[in-house]
Amino acid sequence: MADLHAKDRLLVQIGSYNTNLQGGKGLPQDLVDWLSPTLQVSTFLSRERRPPDIFVVGFQELLPLHLGLSGFSRPVINEREAHIKSQIEMHSPNKESYSLIAKVVNVGVALLVYGRDDGIARTVCDVQTQWTGSGPAYMGNKGAVGARFRVPAADGGVGEIFTFVCAHLTAHEPNLARRIADYNHIVGSLLFDPLPSSASLSKTTMYSTSHLFFLGDLNFRVSLPEPHPLSQQLKTSTAETLNKESTREELKEYDQLLRERRKGSAFIGLKDGEFWKFQCSYKYQLGAVDKYSSKRTPSWTDRILYSTYTDSPDKPNESNITNLLYTSIPSYTTSDHKPIVCLLLLPSPVPSSRDSPPLLRLPANYNPVPDRYATLKRYCGRSLDRIVGYIWWLFTLFGAGSAVVGIFNFIVGLGAWSWWKSNSS
Repeated sequence: MADLHAKDRLLVQIGSYNTNLQGGKGLPQDLVDWLSPTLQVSTFLSRERRPPDIFVVGFQELLPLHLGLSGFSRPVINEREAHIKSQIEMHSPNKESYSLIAKVVNVGVALLVYGRDDGIARTVCDVQTQWTGSGPAYMGNKGAVGARFRVPAADGGVGEIFTFVCAHLTAHEPNLARRIADYNHIVGSLLFDPLPSSASLSKTTMYSTSHLFFLGDLNFRVSLPEPHPLSQQLKTSTAETLNKESTREELKEYDQLLRERRKGSAFIGLKDGEFWKFQCSYKYQLGAVDKYSSKRTPSWTDRILYSTYTDSPDKPNESNITNLLYTSIPSYTTSDHKPIVCLLLLPSPVPSSRDSPPLLRLPANYNPVPDRYATLKRYCGRSLDRIVGYIWWLFTLFGAGSAVVGIFNFIVGLGAWSWWKSNSS
């Protein structure tokens, strides 16, 4: 097992959860099993009692869409942030304390980043947050949020840059091309300020970093041909079929994300853990621990990918980040998704320049560049978010919680008013 006590190797824990539009009801269950896998109280323990240096938590479908589009996401994530921090500190092995480094939310996608007070939180600087929408007309029903910060080197050098991106991409199995387009849009429009000591004033993409972590409900599906023997097995005995790791390993070859990553059409330079080691995270029956919905082919829609600057572009499947744990949490039953969690041990820092941070090495044929119209697209999308959100919210109000009923009531009311006006004149 990797040496968890190597003090120069940071331990990063990342969790991601699509809460199924539940708003303040999205986390009724205790968070220990999801966010604290290194602690003794957890049901799946690491062998070492070392708390993570960095905790990262991403959410998708944070609250009902009409409220998210209307801009009411912040109170929900503020409540969630306080609850998560209290749980982390309550169950940390030595009662370590944590501070919030970054918080960002756009519609239903949110990201929280915490650092240990006796380590990262004392030195972190240059904190930035960003957001972008990739829905219709760049609306935020789909898209990403990101956080970036710098950790100076112990010798006073510029140190390393950490970038975390939480995304929610287009749904449904046939929409593979749209998911790839979503990803490329995020690369071009989720932009951060220039790097330290950079002579350029241009914004930078998420790839201009020392360490990159990409998480969320990415919505890539298992696309299994109908004649395949597993297709019928999944329909007749879903849970039993997926209980076998050998079956899941066979099924992974039909995972759209894995295939596109191998082809180099998306997630260039990013690595994924052995996701087939755990059960598919989607789509479950609400209230069920292990019962899948018959409406969708079970898939690993929820993922956590990563890369570090010492990774070689010539070895796309190998990373110097050690993946200690990658799993889903079946006990959560209030969403059709299961939360996932990943525990990553970063490599020891490599001596570098005192005035420029080390950056990811990408394939020679891949050069991500900022979209020159990124700001215009983002704010056009946000304007539409608010317009659609407020109208939707009003119809929902008129319909006592149902937008459809609200529209019906509005049409009936408009007709009655027109009739009254015509008869009173």
